[in-house]
Amino acid sequence: MAKPNRIFLIGPMGAGKTTIGKQLAQSLGMTFADSDLEIQRRTGVDIPTIFAYEGEEGFRHREQQVIDDLSQIDGQVLATGGGAVLRAENRQHLSARGIVVYLECSPEQQYERTYRDRNRPLLQTEDPLQRLQDLTEVRDPLYRGTADYTVSTEGRGASAVANEILTILRG
Repeated sequence: MAKPNRIFLIGPMGAGKTTIGKQLAQSLGMTFADSDLEIQRRTGVDIPTIFAYEGEEGFRHREQQVIDDLSQIDGQVLATGGGAVLRAENRQHLSARGIVVYLECSPEQQYERTYRDRNRPLLQTEDPLQRLQDLTEVRDPLYRGTADYTVSTEGRGASAVANEILTILRG
């Protein structure tokens, strides 16, 4: 297979999209972008602040604009936010414009990786593990329906996952 031009990483929070995306981009000689970081760069505030002032709907609108822009850039690995697949437009853009890899992991693994992170507004709840389980129930079918490939990150380091993706891409 020829070197892919655009690679999009989707999956839940804590799956490792940013860490794995950076390694993948470096290995492939591509640039790396993270849609959440780009939203923060464009707005000048963190994601919890956007959620506080605009709610999840306002955040999702900004996210859709950023994904539309970033998914058109050649030679890039893009890590998307965990909820990016909630909007049909995002799923369509990602599927049509590049190779989509779903980084899968259990809600329990997500919890272990994210429970200390106060920068995740959806986890600021009485029972974050239950919230992760609920999110997985809704989002997993969307991830699977959008992805060209699914790779588990469960109990694995970023290098091992990045190497598996490289092997898949080199087919």
